Amino acid sequence: MKIKGVGHVAVIVPDVEASRHFWEDCLGLHFECMEDSPAALARLSIFRAGNDKVELISGTAPESKYSRMVADGKGGLHHICLIVEDIEAALAELKAKNVPLLDQTPRRGHGGSLIAFIDPVATDRCLVELAQMSATPAM
Repeated sequence: MKIKGVGHVAVIVPDVEASRHFWEDCLGLHFECMEDSPAALARLSIFRAGNDKVELISGTAPESKYSRMVADGKGGLHHICLIVEDIEAALAELKAKNVPLLDQTPRRGHGGSLIAFIDPVATDRCLVELAQMSATPAM
């Protein structure tokens, strides 16, 4: 499997718009975009930090898993995303190594990427996302 780098670190926050002040004005990170994910009842904001990114995620409805996480005091650092060259090959390799996966097949993610998550039982409880970036991001 070819890992090309870290795509982003994701943080669960109560409200991505309210959190923008800290990340942009206080830390000086460059705001890239905000995107809604209606299927996940979530909104995300992407901030660039040099060559790296921070992704803020918040729920858009009380029943969203992200809103429930914040309500339960489980916001904060959520996952690390690793960029892979070929997500299908990466998943096949992990399956061959008996690594448990949350996603058996890739699904659509932010900006037209293909994503899949590794089960945290395989990573000492760290949620890891694999992403194959789109050649032409959807924005």
